[in-house]
Amino acid sequence: MFQARWQRWLERRIPPASRVRLDNRRVFILPSRVGLAFGGALILMLLAAINYQNSLAYGLTFLLGSVFIVTILHTYRNLAGLGLQAAGGAPVFLGEQACLRVRLQSEAREHRSVALGWPPQPLQWFDVAAQGACDCELSLPTRRRGWLRPGRLRVESCFPLGLLRAWSWVDLELKVLVYPKPIPGDLPLSSGHSDEEEEGQAARGRGVDDFQGLRDFQPGDSRRRLHWKAFSKGQGLLVKDFAALTGRDLCLDFEALGGDVEQRLSLLCHWVLELSRGERPFALRLPDAQLPADIGDAHRDACLRRLALYGLVE
Repeated sequence: MFQARWQRWLERRIPPASRVRLDNRRVFILPSRVGLAFGGALILMLLAAINYQNSLAYGLTFLLGSVFIVTILHTYRNLAGLGLQAAGGAPVFLGEQACLRVRLQSEAREHRSVALGWPPQPLQWFDVAAQGACDCELSLPTRRRGWLRPGRLRVESCFPLGLLRAWSWVDLELKVLVYPKPIPGDLPLSSGHSDEEEEGQAARGRGVDDFQGLRDFQPGDSRRRLHWKAFSKGQGLLVKDFAALTGRDLCLDFEALGGDVEQRLSLLCHWVLELSRGERPFALRLPDAQLPADIGDAHRDACLRRLALYGLVE
């Protein structure tokens, strides 16, 4: 119940956003363990000064107490004004470390020893120069496929003396896509063409068999097919175009496999990578979706995304 109320209060005070600037409403500050011990020592010194009526003891106690008070301001100022912006993250496979990027920005003064992370994972420390920026890469283990949403990011600092800890919890709406873990196995095939097509039909599509000519480069085309000779002659960036019989296209079929859902998805993921690496055209058939036969990085990424989100809410 306490955790639920705390989260609702945070949602109102620090609403989720891809870009956040820390201010007095978003920064909390309390004494650290060292600060509590320091405060206890000051109380003992004050009692000793009162007992012995020692002016030097009074002076040292009040001097250290004033240092503690001034440290409150400096610790708070080290976080106040710091900007945080989500910078995304590249998809990973299940079992790998997910890398999420956060950009720290300073509008005026520098920010020293700023720690970022998701407890209980260890925090990572960064410095941000005055009117500068710092790109941070934070790692998290992956335990299931689909969208990894780590939740609120902890930002803290004990600079300059470590007597106080200023912190905040910000939700930058960070997420990264986790693909199934590739597992080798038999090729799960089904017919890549409909039964109505006549045997020996010569319908053609994109493939790797017959050279058809050159065409303009498009995003997602494989770099192995770039025609560098034409580029060196100033003819622009061209790509070698091949074709294949559509009846020879492979179709990776979910229903053709045995085992549980995760094993099937892992095997399909393995063959999506293998066929894409060999530039073989293939289709993907799932119970809730079907992708037509194609090749290229864009087709590979679309298939991996379908496998990662199968049975899940996008």
